[in-house]
Amino acid sequence: MMHTRRVIVTPAAQEVIEQLRAAHGPLMFHQSGGCCDGSSPMCYPEGELLLDDSDIWLGEVAGCDFYIAKDQFEYWKHTQLTVDVVPGRGSSFSLEIPLGLRFLIRSRLYSEAESNQLAPAFPATQKPN
Repeated sequence: MMHTRRVIVTPAAQEVIEQLRAAHGPLMFHQSGGCCDGSSPMCYPEGELLLDDSDIWLGEVAGCDFYIAKDQFEYWKHTQLTVDVVPGRGSSFSLEIPLGLRFLIRSRLYSEAESNQLAPAFPATQKPN
């Protein structure tokens, strides 16, 4: 069965991710609702952000694991998240900031059919290999 992906990436964001991976090695994303850029997705070197059961693994974008804070997942679980990139400097520690760019999330509600075929989400500590 084909699953509906919970998180996807635009071609423009994928290009930036590839550029960052070439400079920093394997990467990861985390979507929080905290300080700095608030709900902007943050890109870090893989393993730099410590994760626990208060984080949810949604899948991969451009070969990078994508996590979301559990409380934010409750708000966003009915929407497909799209990682995009726009010009501008955010106020975060995300790796794209020095490039004069910032990642952002675009979202849309799932259709009923898509909701019935959602890819599973897992606690970060139980993500599949």
